[in-house]
Amino acid sequence: MPATTEIRPGQSIELLKALHILTREGKMNQDSRRKLKQVNHLYQFIEPLLAELHARRGALSVVDHGAGKSYLGFILYDLFFKSLDGGSTIYGIETREPLVAGARELARRLGFDGMRFLNLSVAESIGSPALPARVDMVTALHACDTATDDAIRFGLHKQAEHIVVVPCCQAELAGVLRRKKAMSLGASALAELWRHPLHTREFGSQATNVLRTLQLEAHGYQVTVTELVGWEHSMKNELIIASRKPGRPRAQAARRLQDLLAMLGVPEMAERYFVAEHGGPDPA
Repeated sequence: MPATTEIRPGQSIELLKALHILTREGKMNQDSRRKLKQVNHLYQFIEPLLAELHARRGALSVVDHGAGKSYLGFILYDLFFKSLDGGSTIYGIETREPLVAGARELARRLGFDGMRFLNLSVAESIGSPALPARVDMVTALHACDTATDDAIRFGLHKQAEHIVVVPCCQAELAGVLRRKKAMSLGASALAELWRHPLHTREFGSQATNVLRTLQLEAHGYQVTVTELVGWEHSMKNELIIASRKPGRPRAQAARRLQDLLAMLGVPEMAERYFVAEHGGPDPA
Protein backbone atom coordinates (compact mmCIF):
# COMPACT_ATOMS: atom_id res chain seq x y z
CA MET A 1 0.00 0.00 0.00
CA PRO A 2 1.31 3.51 -0.74
CA ALA A 3 2.88 5.18 2.28
CA THR A 4 0.44 8.03 2.85
CA THR A 5 -1.68 8.83 5.87
CA GLU A 6 -4.52 10.11 3.64
CA ILE A 7 -5.54 6.58 2.59
CA ARG A 8 -7.98 4.97 5.00
CA PRO A 9 -7.72 1.30 6.05
CA GLY A 10 -9.44 -0.92 3.50
CA GLN A 11 -9.71 1.83 0.89
CA SER A 12 -9.50 0.50 -2.66
CA ILE A 13 -6.16 1.33 -4.24
CA GLU A 14 -7.55 0.36 -7.65
CA LEU A 15 -10.34 2.92 -7.22
CA LEU A 16 -7.91 5.67 -6.19
CA LYS A 17 -5.80 4.95 -9.25
CA ALA A 18 -8.86 4.97 -11.52
CA LEU A 19 -9.87 8.37 -10.08
CA HIS A 20 -6.30 9.59 -10.75
CA ILE A 21 -5.80 10.31 -7.08
CA LEU A 22 -2.93 7.81 -7.14
CA THR A 23 -0.53 7.28 -10.03
CA ARG A 24 -0.05 3.83 -11.54
CA GLU A 25 2.93 3.47 -9.19
CA GLY A 26 0.73 4.26 -6.20
CA LYS A 27 2.14 7.74 -5.58
CA MET A 28 0.23 10.91 -4.80
CA ASN A 29 1.03 14.52 -5.66
CA GLN A 30 0.10 17.51 -3.51
CA ASP A 31 -3.05 18.33 -5.49
CA SER A 32 -4.31 14.74 -5.25
CA ARG A 33 -3.54 14.67 -1.54
CA ARG A 34 -5.67 17.79 -1.04
CA LYS A 35 -8.52 16.28 -3.07
CA LEU A 36 -8.48 13.00 -1.15
CA LYS A 37 -8.24 14.84 2.17
CA GLN A 38 -11.36 16.85 1.32
CA VAL A 39 -13.41 13.81 0.25
CA ASN A 40 -12.28 11.66 3.18
CA HIS A 41 -12.95 14.47 5.64
CA LEU A 42 -16.45 14.91 4.21
CA TYR A 43 -16.92 11.17 4.65
CA GLN A 44 -16.22 11.59 8.37
CA PHE A 45 -19.25 13.89 8.59
CA ILE A 46 -21.44 11.64 6.43
CA GLU A 47 -20.56 8.24 7.90
CA PRO A 48 -22.41 8.63 11.24
CA LEU A 49 -25.50 9.89 9.41
CA LEU A 50 -25.44 6.84 7.13
CA ALA A 51 -24.82 4.47 10.06
CA GLU A 52 -27.81 5.86 11.97
CA LEU A 53 -30.04 5.65 8.90
CA HIS A 54 -28.93 2.11 8.13
CA ALA A 55 -29.59 0.99 11.70
CA ARG A 56 -33.07 2.49 11.57
CA ARG A 57 -34.11 1.81 7.97
CA GLY A 58 -31.94 -0.94 6.51
CA ALA A 59 -31.38 -0.40 2.79
CA LEU A 60 -30.26 3.13 1.93
CA SER A 61 -30.66 5.44 -1.05
CA VAL A 62 -28.19 8.29 -1.53
CA VAL A 63 -28.25 10.71 -4.46
CA ASP A 64 -25.09 12.62 -5.39
CA HIS A 65 -26.16 15.63 -7.46
CA GLY A 66 -23.84 17.35 -9.92
CA ALA A 67 -21.68 14.28 -9.47
CA GLY A 68 -19.05 15.07 -12.11
CA LYS A 69 -16.64 12.11 -12.09
CA SER A 70 -18.39 10.86 -8.94
CA TYR A 71 -15.38 11.08 -6.63
CA LEU A 72 -17.64 11.39 -3.60
CA GLY A 73 -20.07 8.66 -4.68
CA PHE A 74 -17.28 6.17 -5.32
CA ILE A 75 -15.56 6.94 -2.01
CA LEU A 76 -18.86 6.55 -0.13
CA TYR A 77 -19.53 3.25 -1.84
CA ASP A 78 -16.01 1.96 -1.25
CA LEU A 79 -15.86 2.89 2.43
CA PHE A 80 -19.45 2.22 3.51
CA PHE A 81 -21.86 0.74 0.97
CA LYS A 82 -19.87 -2.21 -0.35
CA SER A 83 -19.97 -3.85 3.09
CA LEU A 84 -23.78 -3.62 3.34
CA ASP A 85 -26.28 -6.29 2.41
CA GLY A 86 -28.05 -5.84 -0.94
CA GLY A 87 -30.62 -3.15 -1.62
CA SER A 88 -28.64 0.00 -0.83
CA THR A 89 -27.95 2.27 -3.79
CA ILE A 90 -25.93 5.38 -4.61
CA TYR A 91 -27.25 7.37 -7.56
CA GLY A 92 -24.96 9.80 -9.37
CA ILE A 93 -26.82 12.56 -11.25
CA GLU A 94 -24.84 14.40 -13.91
CA THR A 95 -25.77 16.35 -17.05
CA ARG A 96 -22.54 15.57 -18.96
CA GLU A 97 -23.09 12.24 -20.69
CA PRO A 98 -19.38 11.33 -21.14
CA LEU A 99 -18.85 11.57 -17.37
CA VAL A 100 -21.90 9.38 -16.76
CA ALA A 101 -20.61 6.78 -19.23
CA GLY A 102 -17.16 6.81 -17.61
CA ALA A 103 -18.60 6.37 -14.12
CA ARG A 104 -20.78 3.48 -15.25
CA GLU A 105 -17.78 1.72 -16.74
CA LEU A 106 -15.68 2.22 -13.61
CA ALA A 107 -18.45 0.89 -11.34
CA ARG A 108 -18.78 -2.17 -13.60
CA ARG A 109 -15.03 -2.77 -13.52
CA LEU A 110 -14.84 -2.49 -9.73
CA GLY A 111 -17.96 -4.60 -9.13
CA PHE A 112 -19.78 -1.74 -7.39
CA ASP A 113 -23.19 -3.16 -8.25
CA GLY A 114 -25.15 -0.77 -6.04
CA MET A 115 -24.16 2.34 -7.99
CA ARG A 116 -26.37 3.89 -10.67
CA PHE A 117 -25.47 6.84 -12.89
CA LEU A 118 -28.11 8.93 -14.64
CA ASN A 119 -27.69 11.56 -17.33
CA LEU A 120 -30.41 13.95 -16.09
CA SER A 121 -31.04 17.60 -15.31
CA VAL A 122 -32.40 18.49 -11.87
CA ALA A 123 -35.90 19.00 -13.29
CA GLU A 124 -35.75 15.60 -14.98
CA SER A 125 -34.35 13.90 -11.87
CA ILE A 126 -37.19 15.12 -9.64
CA GLY A 127 -39.78 13.28 -11.71
CA SER A 128 -37.64 10.44 -13.08
CA PRO A 129 -38.99 6.92 -12.49
CA ALA A 130 -35.35 5.76 -12.30
CA LEU A 131 -35.13 7.35 -8.83
CA PRO A 132 -37.10 6.52 -5.65
CA ALA A 133 -39.99 8.75 -4.62
CA ARG A 134 -38.11 9.46 -1.39
CA VAL A 135 -34.39 9.28 -0.69
CA ASP A 136 -32.37 9.10 2.51
CA MET A 137 -29.59 11.53 1.68
CA VAL A 138 -28.64 14.05 -1.01
CA THR A 139 -25.05 15.18 -1.42
CA ALA A 140 -23.30 17.72 -3.63
CA LEU A 141 -19.55 18.29 -3.44
CA HIS A 142 -18.41 21.50 -5.15
CA ALA A 143 -21.46 21.59 -7.43
CA CYS A 144 -20.88 24.91 -9.12
CA ASP A 145 -23.08 27.99 -8.61
CA THR A 146 -26.80 27.13 -8.91
CA ALA A 147 -26.09 23.37 -9.13
CA THR A 148 -25.95 23.42 -5.32
CA ASP A 149 -29.41 25.02 -5.27
CA ASP A 150 -30.58 22.32 -7.65
CA ALA A 151 -29.33 19.63 -5.26
CA ILE A 152 -31.15 21.30 -2.35
CA ARG A 153 -34.35 21.64 -4.38
CA PHE A 154 -34.15 17.96 -5.31
CA GLY A 155 -33.61 16.99 -1.67
CA LEU A 156 -36.61 19.02 -0.56
CA HIS A 157 -38.85 17.44 -3.19
CA LYS A 158 -37.63 13.96 -2.19
CA GLN A 159 -38.00 14.69 1.54
CA ALA A 160 -34.42 13.59 2.13
CA GLU A 161 -33.50 12.84 5.73
CA HIS A 162 -30.17 14.58 5.25
CA ILE A 163 -28.87 17.12 2.70
CA VAL A 164 -25.09 17.59 2.73
CA VAL A 165 -23.54 20.17 0.38
CA VAL A 166 -20.20 21.89 -0.10
CA PRO A 167 -21.08 24.87 -2.34
CA CYS A 168 -18.81 26.26 -5.03
CA CYS A 169 -18.61 29.43 -7.15
CA GLN A 170 -21.82 31.12 -5.97
CA ALA A 171 -22.08 33.70 -8.75
CA GLU A 172 -25.81 34.16 -9.37
CA LEU A 173 -26.68 36.46 -6.46
CA ALA A 174 -23.47 38.46 -6.93
CA GLY A 175 -24.50 39.05 -10.56
CA VAL A 176 -27.92 40.33 -9.52
CA LEU A 177 -26.39 42.59 -6.85
CA ARG A 178 -23.93 43.93 -9.41
CA ARG A 179 -26.64 44.78 -11.93
CA LYS A 180 -28.74 46.57 -9.29
CA LYS A 181 -25.84 48.23 -7.47
CA ALA A 182 -26.58 51.84 -8.42
CA MET A 183 -30.20 51.53 -7.34
CA SER A 184 -29.26 49.76 -4.10
CA LEU A 185 -26.61 52.35 -3.16
CA GLY A 186 -29.22 55.06 -3.52
CA ALA A 187 -31.71 53.21 -1.35
CA SER A 188 -29.69 51.94 1.61
CA ALA A 189 -26.28 52.12 3.27
CA LEU A 190 -26.45 48.33 3.46
CA ALA A 191 -25.35 48.23 -0.19
CA GLU A 192 -21.91 49.47 0.89
CA LEU A 193 -21.29 45.82 1.80
CA TRP A 194 -21.11 44.98 -1.91
CA ARG A 195 -20.14 48.32 -3.51
CA HIS A 196 -16.62 47.23 -4.52
CA PRO A 197 -16.33 44.38 -7.07
CA LEU A 198 -14.32 42.12 -4.76
CA HIS A 199 -16.85 42.64 -1.99
CA THR A 200 -19.70 41.97 -4.43
CA ARG A 201 -18.26 38.56 -5.19
CA GLU A 202 -17.43 37.63 -1.60
CA PHE A 203 -20.60 39.08 -0.06
CA GLY A 204 -22.71 37.43 -2.77
CA SER A 205 -21.16 34.06 -1.92
CA GLN A 206 -21.71 34.51 1.81
CA ALA A 207 -25.29 35.76 1.39
CA THR A 208 -26.11 32.87 -0.95
CA ASN A 209 -25.18 30.31 1.68
CA VAL A 210 -27.13 32.21 4.37
CA LEU A 211 -30.20 32.13 2.10
CA ARG A 212 -29.69 28.40 1.58
CA THR A 213 -29.58 27.70 5.32
CA LEU A 214 -32.75 29.73 5.86
CA GLN A 215 -34.43 27.88 2.99
CA LEU A 216 -33.59 24.54 4.60
CA GLU A 217 -34.73 25.71 8.04
CA ALA A 218 -37.98 26.98 6.51
CA HIS A 219 -38.60 23.42 5.29
CA GLY A 220 -38.15 21.89 8.73
CA TYR A 221 -34.43 21.04 8.66
CA GLN A 222 -31.93 21.52 11.45
CA VAL A 223 -28.84 23.05 9.85
CA THR A 224 -25.18 23.00 10.82
CA VAL A 225 -22.63 25.13 8.95
CA THR A 226 -18.94 24.42 9.43
CA GLU A 227 -15.57 24.21 7.67
CA LEU A 228 -14.86 21.11 5.63
CA VAL A 229 -11.05 21.23 5.91
CA GLY A 230 -8.48 23.91 6.69
CA TRP A 231 -8.52 26.89 4.35
CA GLU A 232 -5.01 26.00 3.21
CA HIS A 233 -6.49 23.00 1.39
CA SER A 234 -9.46 24.64 -0.36
CA MET A 235 -11.07 28.08 -0.64
CA LYS A 236 -14.42 26.37 -1.34
CA ASN A 237 -14.65 25.13 2.18
CA GLU A 238 -18.13 25.73 3.64
CA LEU A 239 -20.01 22.59 4.60
CA ILE A 240 -23.80 22.72 5.09
CA ILE A 241 -25.41 19.73 6.80
CA ALA A 242 -29.20 19.72 7.05
CA SER A 243 -31.19 17.05 8.89
CA ARG A 244 -34.95 16.77 8.52
CA LYS A 245 -36.84 17.23 11.79
CA PRO A 246 -40.61 16.77 11.41
CA GLY A 247 -42.51 19.28 13.50
CA ARG A 248 -39.59 21.70 13.67
CA PRO A 249 -40.77 25.37 13.64
CA ARG A 250 -40.50 26.89 10.17
CA ALA A 251 -42.33 30.23 10.19
CA GLN A 252 -39.53 32.39 11.63
CA ALA A 253 -36.95 31.11 9.11
CA ALA A 254 -39.41 31.70 6.26
CA ARG A 255 -40.00 35.28 7.43
CA ARG A 256 -36.29 35.92 7.86
CA LEU A 257 -35.67 34.58 4.36
CA GLN A 258 -38.25 36.91 2.85
CA ASP A 259 -36.95 39.86 4.90
CA LEU A 260 -33.36 39.22 3.85
CA LEU A 261 -34.28 39.06 0.16
CA ALA A 262 -36.10 42.38 0.56
CA MET A 263 -33.15 43.97 2.41
CA LEU A 264 -30.78 42.90 -0.35
CA GLY A 265 -33.14 44.35 -2.94
CA VAL A 266 -33.59 41.02 -4.73
CA PRO A 267 -37.18 39.92 -3.96
CA GLU A 268 -37.36 38.47 -7.48
CA MET A 269 -35.05 35.67 -6.31
CA ALA A 270 -37.69 34.31 -3.92
CA GLU A 271 -38.62 31.55 -6.36
CA ARG A 272 -35.15 30.04 -6.10
CA TYR A 273 -35.28 29.79 -2.32
CA PHE A 274 -38.85 28.60 -1.81
CA VAL A 275 -40.42 25.25 -2.68
CA ALA A 276 -44.10 25.04 -1.79
CA GLU A 277 -44.41 21.26 -2.12
CA HIS A 278 -44.34 19.03 0.96
CA GLY A 279 -45.19 21.78 3.39
CA GLY A 280 -42.53 24.28 2.43
CA PRO A 281 -43.21 28.03 2.59
CA ASP A 282 -45.02 29.57 -0.32
CA PRO A 283 -43.46 32.73 -1.79
CA ALA A 284 -46.94 34.04 -2.58
